[in-house]
Amino acid sequence: MNIEGQAAIVTGGASGLGGATVDMLAKAGAKVTIFDLNAELGEAKAKEVGGTFIKVNVTDESEVEAAIAEAEGLHGKARILVNCAGIGPPKKVIDREGNAIPLKDFTSIVNVNLFGTFNVASKFAAALHTAEPLGEERGVIINTASVAAFDGQIGQAAYAASKGGIVGMTLPIARELARYGIRVMTIAPGLFLTPLMASLPQEAQDSLGRQVPFPPRLGDPTEFAHMVGSIIGNIMLNGETIRLDGAIRMAPK
Repeated sequence: MNIEGQAAIVTGGASGLGGATVDMLAKAGAKVTIFDLNAELGEAKAKEVGGTFIKVNVTDESEVEAAIAEAEGLHGKARILVNCAGIGPPKKVIDREGNAIPLKDFTSIVNVNLFGTFNVASKFAAALHTAEPLGEERGVIINTASVAAFDGQIGQAAYAASKGGIVGMTLPIARELARYGIRVMTIAPGLFLTPLMASLPQEAQDSLGRQVPFPPRLGDPTEFAHMVGSIIGNIMLNGETIRLDGAIRMAPK
């Protein structure tokens, strides 16, 4: 699919990997709508790229449906969805006193990362599946997992489970939506220079980067965005998870 002129939605698009994706799509000529909870950053990013910002809780069904309808009212039928919204606070199964993690701490992460991704993807597909095809396809959904789906570290039980769920649902959703010409892909990034990473001391950033076999550094969000663009442009990419990680395999901790 040619990005130019297409309407696109990016969740978590106010900053980080999502922000870089918004920049790439806008530069390529897409009409971009940002879904995010951070209104200050989201509105600033939308203004910067000439797009639209809508404050959305990705776990709220009615909010997502209304936001997709609003976005399409402004930009036309959305053909591209990139799900980047997510959270990842570390939580061990048992704390230092030997107490079990409160279940709500586990479910809150799974709710946003997995259920939120599915919620937006399903609502997007429902809105798109009857639209006129553009050549061979109607559109593409790109979800964001993590290498933690495969190499989860200590303290990442909930995060790894949520990202593993995204990986696990990629193929079955791609198979289901194939009849409508809607592709589904997932990117599993490794260590990237997100706002959270950027808040660490430079020494810590460099140390983390050296764990990556090649290139021995943190990934740049623009490299994630470039992968998004490659997926959009290549119709044969479907039903798969791509590790974007410089060959890193995470240690236990």
